[in-house]
Amino acid sequence: MKSAGAASAGVGLGLGPALAAASPAAAAPPRRHGATMIGVPFERRSTVRVGIVGLGNRGSAMTELFLAVPGVRVVALCDTVWAKAEKVAAKVRSAGQPAPALYTKGEGDFRQLCGRGDVDFVYVATPWEWHFPMAEAALTAGKHVGVECPAAMELDQLWRLVDLSERTRRHCMQLENCCYGRNEMRVLRMAHAGKFGELLHGAGAYIHDLRELMFSPTYYEGPWRRLWHTRLRGDVYPTHGFAPVANYMDVNRGDRAVRITTFGSPTAGLAAYRAQHMPPGDASWKETYVGSDMSVSLVQTARGRVIRLEHAVSNPHPYSRVNALSGTKGAFEDYPARIYLEPEMSGDEWGDFGAYAQWDHWLWKEHANPPGGHGGMDYIMIFRLIQCMQQGLVPDFDVYDAATWSAPVPLSHASIKAKGAPQEIPDFTRGLWRAGRPGVDSAKP
Repeated sequence: MKSAGAASAGVGLGLGPALAAASPAAAAPPRRHGATMIGVPFERRSTVRVGIVGLGNRGSAMTELFLAVPGVRVVALCDTVWAKAEKVAAKVRSAGQPAPALYTKGEGDFRQLCGRGDVDFVYVATPWEWHFPMAEAALTAGKHVGVECPAAMELDQLWRLVDLSERTRRHCMQLENCCYGRNEMRVLRMAHAGKFGELLHGAGAYIHDLRELMFSPTYYEGPWRRLWHTRLRGDVYPTHGFAPVANYMDVNRGDRAVRITTFGSPTAGLAAYRAQHMPPGDASWKETYVGSDMSVSLVQTARGRVIRLEHAVSNPHPYSRVNALSGTKGAFEDYPARIYLEPEMSGDEWGDFGAYAQWDHWLWKEHANPPGGHGGMDYIMIFRLIQCMQQGLVPDFDVYDAATWSAPVPLSHASIKAKGAPQEIPDFTRGLWRAGRPGVDSAKP
C-alpha cells in the first residue's frame, strides 16, 4: 500500500482525539449497541473464502500460508501497487486455484473487495493507519476480519471496532501470531495447570533493531513505519509482548488490564543512523523523531498482577520479546528459554525448558514442523483460525482482546506526555471479563 504520508491524508489520521480519549475520565464504557461477541461461534462452512488487503512482505508471505491450509480459497486481492497484486495472484494460480479478482484502483478500492458476496474473511496486512478503516469496511460489509498488529492506533477507533463487531455480529480479531509460538503456548498450558503457582508478574517486549529496514527504500512501501516515530512517543507496537502474557493471566477471562504507566528514554537512535547512512538531501532529513528509543510500561490488572512491556527498535540489540512469567512456584524467561520451578529445581540455577515438551499445545503436537516464517507460529495461527471457521467454533480471541492488546499504543503515548501518570485502560468487555472462558489454550475439537 502507499506510504504513511499519503495514507494518513486518506484516512484523516489525527492524534488529538486519541490523546483526549486516553485520559482516565474517558475510560467509562460507552453504551452497548449490540449483544456481546464473547462466546459467539463462527458459522460452520466447509470452504473459507478469503480476501487479502495489503500484499507487501507480510501479506505476500501470509497468502502462501492461507493457500497451504486445506479448505481455503483466496478469491480476491487488493493493493495499490498492481505489480504486487499480480505477483501474489500468480501464487494463487500456481496453487491450483482460480485466478483471484484484483483490486488495485487507488487507496479506496479495498471497499470493493469487502463488498464481494463471495468473501467470508478479510485479512488486513497494510500500514498501521489503514488497519482501522479497513476493518471497519469489512465489518460494515458483513465480513469477519483479521487485522495485523496493532488493530488500531487510537482509543476511539478501538471502541468503534468493538461496537461494529457487536452490531454486525461479525468477529474482528487481532491476528497476533506470537500467541501461537511454541514456547508461548507451552508456558500458557503450564500456567493454566498451576505449574507456576499463583501468577504475579509477566513481561513482554518487541526489541528488534529495525533501523536498516526502516530507512530502506525498498523493504517497506514508503517510509510509513519510520514516520510513526515522528508522531508517537510511546509503545507503537505492543501486542507481540502483551498478548501472550495477557493470555497467561487470563486477561478478559477472569482478570482485566486496568491501567498503564509508561516512561520513555531519550530519542537518538534513528537520527544517529540517518547521520551515518543517509545522503544529504534525502527526504528523511526533514523528519524529527519523537518516539522514545526505549519505552517501558507497567500494566496493572484487576487482580493486582503486573505486566512489564518494552519497545525498542531504534538501536543495536539482539532480537527479543522477553516473554517472562513468574509466580509463587517458579518462573520462566525466554531469549534464551529457561525455567525455574520448585520443587524440581533449587540452588538458583535455571532448568532446561526443553524437558517440558509434554506440555506443548495440541496444535504443536499435530504440526511439529509447520511451514512458513517466525518458527511456524504464522501457520499455526492461520490453521487454527480456519479450523474454527470450518467447524463453527468460537475463535480463540475476539474484538475485546484486539482492543485491549492495542490500547497501549495511544495510552503509553499519553502517559509519557503526562510524565508517567497512569492512564486507565477501558473495560472493552463492559464487565464481562469476570467470567472465565476458553482462549488460546483451547481444547482439541
